[in-house]
Amino acid sequence: MRPIELLRCPATGEPLADEGGALVSVPSGRRYERDERGIPLFARDAITEDARVQQAHYDRIAASYLTGLSYPHTQEYMAYFDRALLDHVDGPLDAVAEVCCGSGEACWLLRDRVGSAIGVDISTAMLERARRRLPESRFEFVQGDACRLPLADAALDAVFVLGGIHHVNDRTRLFSEVARVLKPGGRFYFREPLDDFLPWRLARALIYRASPQLDRDTERPLRRKATVEQLTGAGLRITAWRSIGFVGSAVLMNSDVLIVNGLLRFVPGIRWFSRTMARIDDGALSLPGLRNAGVAVVGVATKH
Repeated sequence: MRPIELLRCPATGEPLADEGGALVSVPSGRRYERDERGIPLFARDAITEDARVQQAHYDRIAASYLTGLSYPHTQEYMAYFDRALLDHVDGPLDAVAEVCCGSGEACWLLRDRVGSAIGVDISTAMLERARRRLPESRFEFVQGDACRLPLADAALDAVFVLGGIHHVNDRTRLFSEVARVLKPGGRFYFREPLDDFLPWRLARALIYRASPQLDRDTERPLRRKATVEQLTGAGLRITAWRSIGFVGSAVLMNSDVLIVNGLLRFVPGIRWFSRTMARIDDGALSLPGLRNAGVAVVGVATKH
């Protein structure tokens, strides 16, 4: 299946024809122009206020955000987060979407397993990076609002969101959109900041106030109870919930917001230290009293 077959006009739900410089809905003729990088602009006209704020935010910080992810300690610790996600990915991946895709992290991790994939994000600056990483025709990256997905009903085997849910205030609408585009039995995979452990909640409150890289008005990490209720209300049943990341995450994973964390890239042996911290953190979270104390969560929900 070609990626364009998964796309739909977000206003009418109609299929789209590719006219080179634009995608055009059939038969109504609504046009969605491509920008100079070839990215279809589905969010140019209809966009929620949350999405508008995130668009401005990530277009502004994209370069520094991606630079932080390139540091050796971030890469090594992130590999632990990636393994935690991949451990839960199962079932068909013939047609998938990554929502709030940024630079296409899930698409990149699963590039050898997916058939056709659509990446949706509000920031064209981030989408440009995703397109450069994955130029193959089976990947399409489009600008769109997570609460108004330009995707067909019941078309996808899986939807991935890695670090995007906590930017969306209207999660009822987001999860309803995810459920709409999934096939029956399709799976929703997510990895997000988790706020069930009080020390992390307090630390984030301080960091959100201090860092210009963060927008505290639109960044709300997940709470398990509320998230399960919202997913259930959208017709999605939780089948996995794993808390990940502990002390090492606080030290190694905030280079984009804390200058001192970025300086760790100059420390000799930092890759070894990062791998060691990941193993220690993973072991700590297996202890009975700390199983939901992680800084983040990997979750899976299945459509009824």
